[in-house]
Amino acid sequence: MITEQHPKAVIVIFGATGDLAKRKLFPSIYRLVRNNKIGKEFAVVGVGRRPLTNEEFRHNVQESIQSSIEDSTETDEFSSHFYYHPFDVTNPSSYNELKTVLHELDNSYNTEGNRMFYLAMAPEFFGTIASNLKKEGLTDTKGWSRLVIEKPFGHDLPSAQTLNQELREVFNEDQIYRIDHYLGKEMVQNIEVIRFANAIFEPLWNNRYISNIQITSSEVLGVEDRGRYYEHSGALRDMVQNHMLQMVALLAMEPPIKLATDEIRSEKVKVLRALRPVNEENVSDYFVRGQYYSGSLFNKSVPAYREESNVDEQSMTETYVAGKVMIDNFRWAGVPFYIRTGKRLKEKSTKIVIQFKDIPMNLYYNRKEDLAPNLLVIHIQPDEGITLQLNAKKTGSGVYGKPIELDYCNNCLDGINTPEAYEKLIYDCMRGDATNFTHWDEVALSWSYVDTISHAWKKEKAELAFYRAGSAGPKEADELLERDSFHWWHVGDDLGC
Repeated sequence: MITEQHPKAVIVIFGATGDLAKRKLFPSIYRLVRNNKIGKEFAVVGVGRRPLTNEEFRHNVQESIQSSIEDSTETDEFSSHFYYHPFDVTNPSSYNELKTVLHELDNSYNTEGNRMFYLAMAPEFFGTIASNLKKEGLTDTKGWSRLVIEKPFGHDLPSAQTLNQELREVFNEDQIYRIDHYLGKEMVQNIEVIRFANAIFEPLWNNRYISNIQITSSEVLGVEDRGRYYEHSGALRDMVQNHMLQMVALLAMEPPIKLATDEIRSEKVKVLRALRPVNEENVSDYFVRGQYYSGSLFNKSVPAYREESNVDEQSMTETYVAGKVMIDNFRWAGVPFYIRTGKRLKEKSTKIVIQFKDIPMNLYYNRKEDLAPNLLVIHIQPDEGITLQLNAKKTGSGVYGKPIELDYCNNCLDGINTPEAYEKLIYDCMRGDATNFTHWDEVALSWSYVDTISHAWKKEKAELAFYRAGSAGPKEADELLERDSFHWWHVGDDLGC
């Protein structure tokens, strides 16, 4: 049941001394309170191995908010709702002590037994924590209990199935909220509105009018201090299995019967079921894996991936993936969905480009330059907005055309502060709205798709393409599109809002 306003709950954050809690969770909860989405009837229990006092923990919370939000006020009152509990995830007595704390906070803050368990820590402990929450009675309350899981949800399909089975012994599917923070981004959620609320787009949203769709997510950062994690993940598992395929599903899904969680998820699952499998033998025809070598960004030299901390000197881990995803259904047969994501690229940007087919006969053809195709560009970050590229008469003599752009920028106006992804997702979880969280069927189908690619790369069936840090990626990614007579609409193209 979805609660419309002012949900009340005790939020338990496992891994409350970690980077995610500091950078995202504490500021997001603060903004929810400040914007009157959450009332006074809430409490947050931070769980971690460090022996902190409540006062020390509250000081950390205030520092987190002040460093993230410029105009933060009343942080003393806000942080008074935070409590700390030193914890050993493998020790039953820790859970019994936590149970007592939660019961006291239920009474103090009138939270009616509602509990959100947020696992912001290493995934190898997810199953252990869930099992002990049930065994020690922390889920036996008169209110609701929900489990929030950060990615990665397993490292392949078998491990994901094992983890899901462990969680389902304690929580049912409706209680498990698997976070994909891309689904909380304003313009990702806007994909459905752009498609289904505009009569000029939905009739054209098929293989009769669209030639290809491109999804780009580029980062300027390298692996930083995540080398040990990244060596076992790579861009395929870190980005493609979740974020990129989720955007593919939203772009390709059929209109749901109604805007309800189950209906929207059902349509996304149908898309993932229709993904054309990639065989190990032909993986290089559909996917490119790359790795950055040393270069420069913003006039500063940066090291190669193999020179990063906790990275093997002969590592074959990919820091870049470009792929051609085909969807074998009636709407999208023959339309390639090109995806690319990588680290140490020349610009931080996430955008979607829908390229429409050319008109049958171009009356305004200029022999010196072709008319540009019509493009619909959805800017996700750092800018949020929409660009529609059309063709219009070129100023001056003749009747030749030129491309013009119609822009809408969602976060450019003064005073507009679009909510952070985590802010919206935490609020949705407290309200019981799972629409923007991934269902198990989506997770399983995504892993099934990428596992074949991963296995082929492990057998070195595809070469590793190297690219200079600060560049747009490896040339092999350009060649992937050139084989279909297309090209990437690069991050630096004049398509911004």
